[in-house]
Amino acid sequence: MSAQFGRRLRKGAVATTVAAAAVAALSASQAPGVTVDDSGRSTAADAQPSPDATGDDSGATGNSPYYTDLPPLNSPSPAPTVGTPAAPGSTEAGIPATVLDAYKRAASSLQSSKPGCNLPWELLAAIGKVESGQARGGRVDADGNTIGRILGPKLNGVGFAHISDTDGGAYDGDSVYDRAVGPMQFIPSTWEWAGRDGNDDGKKDPNNIYDAALAAGHYLCRFGWDLSTQSDLNSAILSYNNSQDYLNTVLSWLEYYRKGTHEIPDGTGSIPDNRSDENDSASPTPSPTPPSTPGTPGTPSTPGSNTPSPTPPPSDNPSTPGTPTPKPTPTDTVDHLEDAGTAKLTAQAGDTFTKRISTRAETSAGKAVGKVRVRFTIVGDTDTTFTGGESVATVVTNSSGVAVAPTLKAGETTGEFTVRATVVGRSVTGLDYKATVTERVADTLARTSDTALTCTPGGEFADQVEVKATYNGAVADQVAATATLITSADDATANTKGPYFKDADGKTVRTLTGLETDADGLLKLPKLYADDTTGTFLLRVTTSGGATLTVELTVAAAETSESPSPSASPSA
Repeated sequence: MSAQFGRRLRKGAVATTVAAAAVAALSASQAPGVTVDDSGRSTAADAQPSPDATGDDSGATGNSPYYTDLPPLNSPSPAPTVGTPAAPGSTEAGIPATVLDAYKRAASSLQSSKPGCNLPWELLAAIGKVESGQARGGRVDADGNTIGRILGPKLNGVGFAHISDTDGGAYDGDSVYDRAVGPMQFIPSTWEWAGRDGNDDGKKDPNNIYDAALAAGHYLCRFGWDLSTQSDLNSAILSYNNSQDYLNTVLSWLEYYRKGTHEIPDGTGSIPDNRSDENDSASPTPSPTPPSTPGTPGTPSTPGSNTPSPTPPPSDNPSTPGTPTPKPTPTDTVDHLEDAGTAKLTAQAGDTFTKRISTRAETSAGKAVGKVRVRFTIVGDTDTTFTGGESVATVVTNSSGVAVAPTLKAGETTGEFTVRATVVGRSVTGLDYKATVTERVADTLARTSDTALTCTPGGEFADQVEVKATYNGAVADQVAATATLITSADDATANTKGPYFKDADGKTVRTLTGLETDADGLLKLPKLYADDTTGTFLLRVTTSGGATLTVELTVAAAETSESPSPSASPSA
């Protein structure tokens, strides 16, 4: 959703009929997975989000209003080279130059950081069109900053969700209620964790199209979704704004842009007319401009003038007479958070945690509170993330008041860290969960070959020792290991004679440290050599976790065949 620019048209009976026909024709021809019912309403297959998939039913925008205008029925021709002047009347298909560059740059970045997401830049363009009309037709400066803030309506519970202020007005200028901000319309509480620096200026600004586009890309790619599949694409879009009509509108613009678009100058794009809300007083507006001075255009007419005075805008003061007082929301009733049976959180480095965090929101009387947004934040010196690579996730409590955090994926940094649960929009003491990442381990080692390992004195062993490490029957990769030529089965100190390895300088070494199994759990030791001592010797390989394997090495002189004694010569 984006700003209202005084161009929204009320839908009359005729307009409604035309719009229904447009939806039917466009949905049937353009939107993938979209069909049309008997009344001309568009629907999408596999479009319903699951609670675990969407995580937060208020989405990135707080489910704020959005533009409902559909693309023209005639698809644009294939995209000309960027910079080609747009043909007259082609602004609907065109995307302002800086805005287009931001979408493509963000998609390119995601292709490197999250290649499995398969995010098309056209999806960012489709959402940007629906949310803000491509930053109000490309009203941005050369650095991508919007000219004036793009603000949604106050989320005060009157016709919209109720989200009390979470940013002290830092992003949206409102210290009472949150409002969606910027060309991609993030609410402040979502931007706080989803915000990105897309133009490398050291700031994360929701009013910058480069920052906002990159943030939207990461938001759509969380939870490990693959946007090349229709079901994941639908889930990602619905997580942005949980509305079936929103999904259908975005899919229509996505298909439209995929069939071709072109670059147009900044500030020359068309601005949509129609919005999903029907209440002018609640529609979003650009940030206010200074009032006109007497005598300048826009000054209200004097008494007796034939020109009617404009109706003053509705007051932003929630206590203005006539403004309904919103009922307390579920969030307002939360007194504290309680653990909802979370088990011990432990995982090896690189593994997925098998247990998930469960938190319950309760009133002061201990009653569960549903439909409350709980934010989970990973805190501490760790590279562990939630599935999808994010360190923050917001989940809505179910009817039992429970919010289950996304699955944790351990990084390579071992040790303890914290996951903190807090209530979005309410000052309630957070609830901390301790989690631990342990080093990678193996519980079994085995040779990959049963060939006997033999050598002659002063020679070298023909075969190198290779072992495979497993843990609970699964491959144990990147597990630290040590190999030592030990004195005896009961004495694990390094032997001073017999087989040996060589270091980089060719010197004798009988203990190797810093070894590690590969991605298949395999470890191949360097070539072994023998000194002049014969006998049976032992090589012991150990790993983190206690797996041990002892291998026999034999050094023996080569067997020689004895020649028969020469026959005695006959006597003369």
